[in-house]
Amino acid sequence: MRSLARRPLRAVATIVSIVVVVVALGAAVGRLSGTPRPAPVGGGSPATVDRLERAIAQAQDRLRRLPADWETWAALSLAYLEESRITADPTWYPKAQEAAERSLTVKPAGNPDALLAQGALANARHDFATARTLAIEVIAANGYSADGYAVLTDAETQLGHRDAATAAVQHLLDLRPGLSAYARASYDLEQRGQLDAATDLMTRALGVAVDRSDIAFARTQLGDLALSGGQLGAATTQYTAGLAADPGNLALQRGLARVAAARGQLGDALDRYATLTQRAPTPTNLLEYAALLSVAGRSAEATTQLHLANAADALFVASGGIDGLTATAVAEALGDNPTALAKAQGEWERRQHADVADALAWALHLNGRDREALVYAAAALAGGSRSASYLYHRGGIELALGDRSAAQTDLAAALAANPYFSPVDVPSARRALAGLEQ
Repeated sequence: MRSLARRPLRAVATIVSIVVVVVALGAAVGRLSGTPRPAPVGGGSPATVDRLERAIAQAQDRLRRLPADWETWAALSLAYLEESRITADPTWYPKAQEAAERSLTVKPAGNPDALLAQGALANARHDFATARTLAIEVIAANGYSADGYAVLTDAETQLGHRDAATAAVQHLLDLRPGLSAYARASYDLEQRGQLDAATDLMTRALGVAVDRSDIAFARTQLGDLALSGGQLGAATTQYTAGLAADPGNLALQRGLARVAAARGQLGDALDRYATLTQRAPTPTNLLEYAALLSVAGRSAEATTQLHLANAADALFVASGGIDGLTATAVAEALGDNPTALAKAQGEWERRQHADVADALAWALHLNGRDREALVYAAAALAGGSRSASYLYHRGGIELALGDRSAAQTDLAAALAANPYFSPVDVPSARRALAGLEQ
């Protein structure tokens, strides 16, 4: 099974909705009472969901009276997208698409709001090439569109265009410094292995956060950064402080579940994941729960969770999404290595993000193609990332190729970067390293 290493695709890339929903709803639906602030990435409290649902209902009522209000159609599209994110329900995507299309039908030209909504939706569906095209169109019409640069940053990041992503996020910082820009810049630095600088930026983001959902989001990212560096105490502090601000936040609850797993508190971690997956049955949560059940020797229950993860991914795809990484991880966990490789290869053809390079490297390794795997393992680390999971995978591939010295270096580096990076892979790394040191 794949490790519980930080996977920022669903945690950071989707924060595009934070900035865009605030601006769009503020401009187009702000005259409606009770318009909500967005929840932090990864799920908000029930109160946040209720406020958003009320705002959606008010926007729908306005559009029944004023069906030519193209701004509110675009804002409603983003609100549907926000609803899908905080409820972990991709079936809102078609509604978001329809609302954006209605906005464009009413105003087919000079409608950046609808294009931004479509770009945000494309990012949420992992159609990053389309999101990039839409963002560039918005920026071409208005070079000062911070929202356009937010969409573009996420798209370029996930496509693996590191320099273009850095340039886009710099434009965003110049145009509108704040939580959204700092978070994206923090992730850009993290991908380059600059964890201290990434943490400093997220601390700055926390300093400008006022709404409880924004505070919870910043605390989640700070907790994730601490956890990726093996700082369990710091991670716990951030997640706990975030829950004090937003007690129902699912991303923070997941963070504490991951800390419990890292500490070896298996019973507590399993209880937390059982609750979490009931409330947010996302593929990532279900895969992590399955990994822990496997560690606990509860293989039948683990298999059940894997099938649920596969079903959740199928729902995402049926709603217009594309997620080769999840399909790869599920296939690997079920022992279907040929399918895992095919899915990883397909994802690599779409985008060359470091996560995809790492996934493809490991899939090739599991299929006995280690010489090819080493090329992609190197690509995963080429941007400067010091991901413990990436290093572990490269070390395993080197060991399979008989390069004991390189394997020893990378396995030791993985454990030094984060000695808790995976309850599944850490024991394997320690055993392999012990064997190499004899």
